[in-house]
Parts: sequence; structure tokens; C-alpha cells
Amino acid sequence: MAESKKGSDKSKQLGIEADKASNFSEWYQQVITRSEMIDYYDVSGCYILRPWSYSVWEAIKDYFDAEIKKLGVQNAYFPMFVSERALNAEKDHIEGFSPEVAWVTRSGQSELKEPIAIRPTSETIMYPAYAKWIRSHRDLPLKLNQWVNVVRWEFKHPTPFLRTREFLWQEGHTVFSTLEAAGEEVLQILELYKNVYEEVLAVPVVKGRKSENEKFPGGLYTTTVEALVPGSGRAIQAATSHCLGQNFAKMFNIEFENESGQRQRAWQNSWGLTTRSIGVMVMVHGDEKGLVLPPRAAPLQVVIVPLYFKDKDNETLASKGREIKQRLAAAGVRVHLDEDDTHNPGWKFAHWELKGVPLRLAFGPRDLENGTIEVARRDLGTKQTTSLDGLEGFVKALLEEVQLSMYTRAKKIRDERLVRVTEWNDFMPSLDARNIVTTPWCEDRACEELVKDKTKNANKEALKKISDATAAQGEIVRQLKADKAAAADIKAAVDKLKALKLEAEQALKKEAAEKGGADDKDQQGGADFEPLTGAAKTLCIPLEQAPLEENAACFHCGKKATCWVLWGRTY
Repeated sequence: MAESKKGSDKSKQLGIEADKASNFSEWYQQVITRSEMIDYYDVSGCYILRPWSYSVWEAIKDYFDAEIKKLGVQNAYFPMFVSERALNAEKDHIEGFSPEVAWVTRSGQSELKEPIAIRPTSETIMYPAYAKWIRSHRDLPLKLNQWVNVVRWEFKHPTPFLRTREFLWQEGHTVFSTLEAAGEEVLQILELYKNVYEEVLAVPVVKGRKSENEKFPGGLYTTTVEALVPGSGRAIQAATSHCLGQNFAKMFNIEFENESGQRQRAWQNSWGLTTRSIGVMVMVHGDEKGLVLPPRAAPLQVVIVPLYFKDKDNETLASKGREIKQRLAAAGVRVHLDEDDTHNPGWKFAHWELKGVPLRLAFGPRDLENGTIEVARRDLGTKQTTSLDGLEGFVKALLEEVQLSMYTRAKKIRDERLVRVTEWNDFMPSLDARNIVTTPWCEDRACEELVKDKTKNANKEALKKISDATAAQGEIVRQLKADKAAAADIKAAVDKLKALKLEAEQALKKEAAEKGGADDKDQQGGADFEPLTGAAKTLCIPLEQAPLEENAACFHCGKKATCWVLWGRTY
């Protein structure tokens, strides 16, 4: 959605007009553009990552890269192009990606003899090289990672960070002599992904294993970390760590001579984390003023705003600001001094709140006389006064407090929306209340598909009424304006159509309530009632499992349950 160019009210353009609770999509678009995280590009589904968002990606990269190197992983780079022959080497694998593959078919005015794909993922690019490099058990384990871009030509509606045609990611590809060693690494990487979200981005996640239907195409099994975006009621796959088994080793002849002198196929893993993580962070923490950044991920942790006065000599304030900046920078704090004298303090406060800087330090002449400074927290909106003496220690401790507070609050909200049900009749109302839902399940693939089918078309009729009313409202207003109708007539037409739309929304809300669903604003995430669309999917089988009752039945088909599984509507 392009930013409107209309209007010249800079203070209005600086802020966020859309309400997060009632217009989540528009709120998100405004936050990421007005905070200068992204800009739009003339190729649909591709976006410019501006320094403010790329710095967050660098924070993620710095943390994760350091941790995987402790595990013996090395970074490398492989070409972004893959031949059609190589891409089709693993049938199940390419079938999972084929709708999204972008192809290069021409060079200048000449048609290429063979189309060349732009990598949707790199298994088929890297593994022919692995087959050449691995000869003996002494060559194992091989642990490589690359930080690259990937192209997947999504057909669904693109959403910046979450669903884009080009994105940045890291992809690790490792090779082992035994399944046990491969399995150990799968969980090590999964734990690191959990830490990226919870310790860096302050976003709670659930660790789990994907169902057979949802696992990585061609792999043995997939583990995942799953997050909830409370504002939309949708879940999102945050990162995945796959055990590929020996399937790719068979296809690409990755074999080694073991210690007994026998030829043996290798065991492989792959794992990836993308810039989707930035969007999840924005959606979970942002508010009506803009971004709210966790200190460990924030490009700037502190902004200093001297309270300059017009027609006054402000050099004393500026000098003190430079001194405070130097002190905090020396203590390892990412800090900026706002010395701009063209905007008033109120404008500056709003600007840095929009950009989500965790702490703001402000001071004027009286503060200097008292040896104090005002400290404002972005996450809570609270202010306090503290001494300039020992400021470095105070700020560093407060940044850690903010980091923990943001995670604790996000986890509390997530936990309130993680609902357990054991009967099918309770399942849809719980989903419609914008929850993620844990149920006892039989792990049958056919059962999973039936749940998807049943939930896919739920709410369709009521949603169509709402959509039709909205479309009709816009069309009538356009027609009346074209006919130069009186303003009162236009307003009357709009009011009538608004009433029809409200009637459809209330009918759907009543239907959900009669089924036992929550209908108060707290349970709906604070939003005006707007039903979710799309099929419910299994997100994961959580690794932490509560005991099942001895005769527990699958919530849907009634067969013997074998596990608890987490369901949700997804992006």
C-alpha cells in the first residue's frame, strides 16, 4: 500500500493515524513506513530495507552468527542461480517450491538454452559441491552457513517483512555421519532461534515439531518456533530447523567411507531464519505511537534531547548533551544526541517515539542546576528523574529492565491467547476469538486435512456481506460525487451502508457468541469484531507436552490421541 502524498501537515504525517486494534493492516503499513523502516519499490512484493530496519537485522545476525560459530559452523557463499536439472533432482523438494520459483529465460534478446532458476532455497545448489568435498568420515561433520537473499515469487498478497518476493535470510546446511549427531544439532539450532526471538526481540515463541503434512518438502522431520501476533489473531512460523535424513544424500550421492572402510550415506540438516523476524517484532510490540523496540535489537538505545529555548544561548545545554553522549557511548550504549534546532521538543519527542527508541533523556537549564535529567521509557510511556551522577549504570540497568518487561508483557498476552480445548464444538469459537488452540490429536494426515477443509470456508457468508457493503459504500459515494450530489445526500447514503455493514458484523458476532465464543473486547484482542479468514493449520506439536489422559481422544475424529498439537490461522 503506497503512502499517500496528499496533505502537507508534517505533524500528522509524523504520527500514526490508523488504530492498531481496529485497523491492524493499515496501522502496520503506517508504522513501518513512517518510522523509516522500509520504502516501497516499483517491483511488486519487493521492498527497500532502510537503515533503521537493516540495523535490526544486523543485531539478529550478530547474535546468531556468534552463537553458530561456537558450534563450529563456518560462513560461505554459493551462487544464487540453479540449473533446472539440479532443481528437479529431488522431486518432493521442488514440488513444495515450484509455484514460487522465479526463472531467468533470456540474456539480452537471446533465449537461454536452459532456464536458470533464482534460488528459492539452496539445497540443490550446495549439495553437488558437498558430494565432491566429502569422501571420508574425517571430512565430517561439515557445517556451513550463508547469509544471502532468496527469491520466492509469492502469489498471495505480499506484506512487508512477512511475505515478500525477495527476502534476506541465513541458511545453514550441515552434514553428519550419524542420525544422532544430526538430531542433536537440530535442537541446538532450534534453541538458538528461540533465543533470537525471546532474548533479542523479546517475542515469546513455542518450540515444536511440524506435522508430516507441514514438514519441509523432502525432509525427515522439521522443528519450528511459532509466534502469535495478538493484534491480528494470526500465528506465524518464526524459524525452522530441519533434519533432512538421507534423502538428499541419496539424490546427490553424498557418501563417505566410514571407520570400517565401508561406503555410507551421510545425514543432513538445514535451518533458516529470515527478515520476517523484524515484522513479527514490529507487530507484537508496536503501539498507536509507532515502533516499540527492545533495547537489544534497537539501532539506538537512547536519544538525548536538550530542551533548547528560542533566542537563548543554548551552548551550555549542547555541551552537556555532548558530554552525556560521550559518557554513555563509552559505557557501550548506542546513543544519539538530537542537536536539531529547527524543531521544538514536542516534535522531537514524537519523532523518536515513532521510531521506537527505548529511552529518551531530556534536560533543560533547571535540570542542569539540580544535577538531574528526565528519563522516559518508550515501552510504558513513564517518566522519572534521576541524578546525572552514575547515569551510565542507571541507564544500562534500565535498558535491561525494559528488555525483560517487554518480553514478560508479550508472554502474558500470548499465554492468555493460548487456549486448550478437547472438543470440536469448542474449536471454531476459540479460533474465531483470535486464539491459538492446543488440542489432543491422533496425528493422522487425513484428519488434519479435514480440519483444514472445515475451517477454510468458515465465516465466508458473513464476510461477503461485510465486503459487499464496504464495496457498495465506496461505489455509491463515487457515483454521488460524480453527479455532484449534495453533501447531505452523500452522508445519508454512507450512513445507510454503514448500518448494513454493522448489521452484518453484529450477526457474525452473535453467531460466534451462540457457539460459545468470546465476544468482549478484551478477548477479541481489543479490536472491533472482524472475523478471520483462512484454514486452521497445525502450527506444531509442542516439544513440551502435558500428559494426555489414558483414554484421550482426538478432538476432531475421536480416534486415540497421541499428542497435543497447536493450531492457528496463519500469515
